[in-house]
Amino acid sequence: MNLLIPLYVHPAEDPGAWHRLIRSAAGTYGVVLNPANGPGAAPDPAFAAAASALRAAGARLLGYVDTDYGIRDAAEVADEVRRHREWYAADGCFLDRVTATADGLSACRRLVRALRRQGAGTVVLNPGVHPAVGYARLADLTVTFEGHWSTYVSAFSRPAWTARQAPERLCHLVYGVPEALVPLAVRTAHERGAAVCGPVTGELPNPWAELSPALSGVRS
Repeated sequence: MNLLIPLYVHPAEDPGAWHRLIRSAAGTYGVVLNPANGPGAAPDPAFAAAASALRAAGARLLGYVDTDYGIRDAAEVADEVRRHREWYAADGCFLDRVTATADGLSACRRLVRALRRQGAGTVVLNPGVHPAVGYARLADLTVTFEGHWSTYVSAFSRPAWTARQAPERLCHLVYGVPEALVPLAVRTAHERGAAVCGPVTGELPNPWAELSPALSGVRS
């Protein structure tokens, strides 16, 4: 099951969702940890316990870091990735709001190289759209769609370069998926060249605050 799971709710607020995720963890591509729009100012015991349980269940842990489309200083980003690794034993990082333009590629390349040098084993980039050619070669996984199910169904298109990428390196994150259609969302992502996906039933402003019960039964 190649699911990327961003669960942006505190374990104390929805322990049931975290317990379901832990039970299904071995079948996921990875779980994104996001204690406080990043690692937070200090270790969170509840997240540390959840991270430990996920790791014991076989999950790959990815620390959430917002790059603010390249505006944030690279040293700040690297420091947050370090804290995720030291506090929660994260295997890598999920870089959110990554630049997608050709003129931002060089800076993104330097950042990814620096993160790998400091120990990030898996790097996921999330521009949320199809970026300029070259971004997908920097990361282990690139999120080329993040949006609502209605948009995914009616207005999705992809550039020709995606056909030359291994599907295992591309991901689609889709929210607002009707519960009964979660398995269809997984199949649709595969048909569109993305072997990794993250369909959730939640809606804005924080669709990732819920874990769809259907995910535990999805098989890709």
